[in-house]
Amino acid sequence: MGRRGGAPAARRPPPRARRRRSPAWLAAVPLLAFTAIAFGVPAVAMLGGALTVDDPATGASAYGTGNLTASLQGAYLTALLGSVELSATAAVLAALLGLPLAQAVVTSRSRALREAVLTASGVLANFGGVPLAFAFVATLGNSGVLTRQLGLTEHGWSLYSFWGLVLVYLYFLVPLMVLTITPALDGLRTQWREAARNNGATTPQYWRHVALPVLAPSLLGGFVLLFGSAFAAYATAAAMVGSTVPLVTLQISDALSGNVLVGQENVALALSLDMVVVAGLVMAVYLPLQRRSSRWLD
Repeated sequence: MGRRGGAPAARRPPPRARRRRSPAWLAAVPLLAFTAIAFGVPAVAMLGGALTVDDPATGASAYGTGNLTASLQGAYLTALLGSVELSATAAVLAALLGLPLAQAVVTSRSRALREAVLTASGVLANFGGVPLAFAFVATLGNSGVLTRQLGLTEHGWSLYSFWGLVLVYLYFLVPLMVLTITPALDGLRTQWREAARNNGATTPQYWRHVALPVLAPSLLGGFVLLFGSAFAAYATAAAMVGSTVPLVTLQISDALSGNVLVGQENVALALSLDMVVVAGLVMAVYLPLQRRSSRWLD
């Protein structure tokens, strides 16, 4: 029988079905496993070796900070500071040269030119190591083609120096900057330039007050990438300058091979840990600014 003068009783909603976990996350398991093996295991081994101190008298091993202390003294500290100086100098120059080149490519009406420059940049950005060193030695070395034709030796030029190495690094850092900053330049909206022009702003004022503040995080991100590429470079410097220019990567190689002192393998791991710390500090500055840039360019 129905209820008198009332609406029918409301049905209770069925109990919520249990949410089933999507199996899509299983696709990331191989990537996570590869990351753990390829990056995690070497990182743990490097940290353990850097903190392992060997007693030369007894041969006993113990945990301590002796290797880290040694890596921040004498020739090792000089090499670390030299690598930071070289990488920062090359990265700044590559950023200053790559930005206008990328802007010229973005504003060009020729699609063929854009594709040609970006393709060439992709190739040149990965051309390094011993072949690049030999190419510059044959061109700008003491007996290089341009060195003899232009008489550069009489003017004090030397490829096997700090600035010579900077020039070689620019060969692959400038194309890398073009590849890095081009997407950010594509994200600059035409309406911003038009609004600045309607308000009486000149082109330099537009770049100073609108474009560069928006591009600043991306520029810093490009600088970080360039700095890391130069900071980790080894083969080019080893083939060109050897021990003429103090670099931390060359010191690590000498310590591992025992060219200077025997039994310095753990000091080499400590130097590698120093490089990781430097890279981490640079990334700590970059990540907050990158989040800010994404809000403008998305």
